[in-house]
Amino acid sequence: MINLKNVTLRRGTKVLLDKASVTLNPGEKVGLVGRNGAGKSTLFALFNGSLTEDGGDFEMPRQWRMGQVAQNMPETDQAAADFVLEGDTRLAELRQRLVVAEASGDGMEMAHVYTDLADAGDHDAMPRAEALILGLGFRVDELNNPVNSFSGGWRMRLQLARALMCPSDILILDEPTNHLDLDALVWLEAWLQRYAGTMIVISHDREFLDAVTNVTLHIDHAKLTRYGSNYSGFEILRAQQMELQQASFSKQQDKIAHLQKFITRFKAQASKAKQAQSRVKALERMEKVAPLLADAEFTFGFKEPNNLPNPMLAISDSSFGYTVDDEPKAILQGVSKSVLAGQRIGILGANGQGKSTLVKTIARTMPLLAGTLTEGKGLNIGYFAQQELDVLHPNDNPLEHMIRLAKELGSNEPSREQDLRNYLGTFNFSGDMVKQAVGSMSGGEKARLVLAMIVWQRPNLLLLDEPTNHLDLATREALSMALNEFEGTVMLVSHDRALLRAVCDEFWMVGRGKVDPFDGDLDDYQKYLLEESKRLREVAKNAARETLTAPVAAPLSAATDAALAKAVAPAEVTAAKVTPSLAAQGTSAGLSSAEQRKLDAQKRQQLATQTRPLKRELEQNEHRMASIATEKTQLEALLTTPVSPADMADAGRRLKALSDEVAALEERWLVLTSLLEEATAS
Repeated sequence: MINLKNVTLRRGTKVLLDKASVTLNPGEKVGLVGRNGAGKSTLFALFNGSLTEDGGDFEMPRQWRMGQVAQNMPETDQAAADFVLEGDTRLAELRQRLVVAEASGDGMEMAHVYTDLADAGDHDAMPRAEALILGLGFRVDELNNPVNSFSGGWRMRLQLARALMCPSDILILDEPTNHLDLDALVWLEAWLQRYAGTMIVISHDREFLDAVTNVTLHIDHAKLTRYGSNYSGFEILRAQQMELQQASFSKQQDKIAHLQKFITRFKAQASKAKQAQSRVKALERMEKVAPLLADAEFTFGFKEPNNLPNPMLAISDSSFGYTVDDEPKAILQGVSKSVLAGQRIGILGANGQGKSTLVKTIARTMPLLAGTLTEGKGLNIGYFAQQELDVLHPNDNPLEHMIRLAKELGSNEPSREQDLRNYLGTFNFSGDMVKQAVGSMSGGEKARLVLAMIVWQRPNLLLLDEPTNHLDLATREALSMALNEFEGTVMLVSHDRALLRAVCDEFWMVGRGKVDPFDGDLDDYQKYLLEESKRLREVAKNAARETLTAPVAAPLSAATDAALAKAVAPAEVTAAKVTPSLAAQGTSAGLSSAEQRKLDAQKRQQLATQTRPLKRELEQNEHRMASIATEKTQLEALLTTPVSPADMADAGRRLKALSDEVAALEERWLVLTSLLEEATAS
């Protein structure tokens, strides 16, 4: 178990944990929550060994293997699948040991390593790596692409897959959902729900925390409090606790007032001085109960728009995309939509399908490739970019941003420096923070500044592209409340399902080059994602079936498909036709019984012709697997007897070769039996 006893942690002069104590048991799934800056990442640094406690005792089993996502951006030309495969540190260590043993001719070591490799799952390691990559949203044709060919967000997904590939007893994840869309998020939830070890995760996505955790660890005022529930349960328990605390505080304040009144009244009287002094000591001994403090650091609201054009936008037969070397590259085509006053639109779709391109074009930061986009008279857009620095200047401070914005707008709003300072203070930029360079700020602080600038503009159309990526849970709640009270139109791209549920009442689906209405809610969308993953697996299966003449199935066939099916959800096998034939025809109407018997005989003959080579190959396959099983039994028996190191090494190599051959034969067996079942059914 993990034990913290009176642990003190500091960052510089700031005390983040002050004599905090908590116990985490093996196998628990823990959500670590608290305000930004409360010390969550510092506590993670204690867990992974990059930081030591400043006081108290911290204990974690030394033999535990740890999995965590590396924060550095990978820079390598290595293929994506190979990069993720190296995350299995146990396997990488064994393969290196094998290289050394073979170079030195150490037969005994080679024999041990071959056995360990089999135990470590060497035979299906690549399919497992491929399943992780595909589950996180990559395409089959990207498995062998160089890591450097992907954008930053996709490379961080590869880092996540690499961490999941690592065999671990404890998994620590710091905001694992930040670079994921809903498709990959649904898959990750399913994977983490089956993870057998201890897990500690920092996330500001409440639905994600509810799905994958059963314990909540709350950092507040340099203390750790453990709650035996997921995040929703924690909120209820926390509210009850705070209510009791407030009642205790009020009761204590009454008692303090009563004691203070006695002291003030009688401290000058000789006859009462002793009693007054005892009450002074009672006040000093009294353990003070803290008052109730709201979790949200600030609340805000959008100002009433000056006007509400209707429609706000009219999009007609338009193409959205970008230009490469003066050549237009369309991502979305034939888009015809209208956006009305007061609509709350959630934009759904996988990463790379064009959600951000659509929003950026409407926000006027990208040109429309074709068609027409007509804006309503008086349209005023407030745009929150997915990358905050798209609209911020890293070398300028918040006050300079607001002064520049006020000049650009030339509005009637108060724009004296003190007025702007006061305004920034309502978004928690107080004192010297208004003069701090934006480039040195945290992601949450940048997000708050962008929100402050948007509110100042008094928009009637809000375009929000992943606005919650760096916001803590309390600030997300404040944003949700502000959006619900906003009188204009909202178009929202987000993987935060709680925000989408709270704000949006209709959805657009962006994918396959189109923008279509999605008829359903987020639960329906999650079902759609699971069905889509089944469809993609069937496509991969059908591609493998086309390699019938190959001696073994393609690398990404049965093994990877089985791993992916296990990682996501059970999929029903969709029957596929082998070849067009009489078997595909129904019984012809009007045939005589003799003609029908003749047609049935033709069908049986054609079926036999089709399935004969499959049955022959299947029989050979099963015969070979039986022979291998016999040989493996003999070799394993040999390894239990005293033999020379050279013979042990030879036996180990032969066992490894036989295991590889069995894996290939099993893949082929799955394909053959599937084809036979489909041919018979048709």
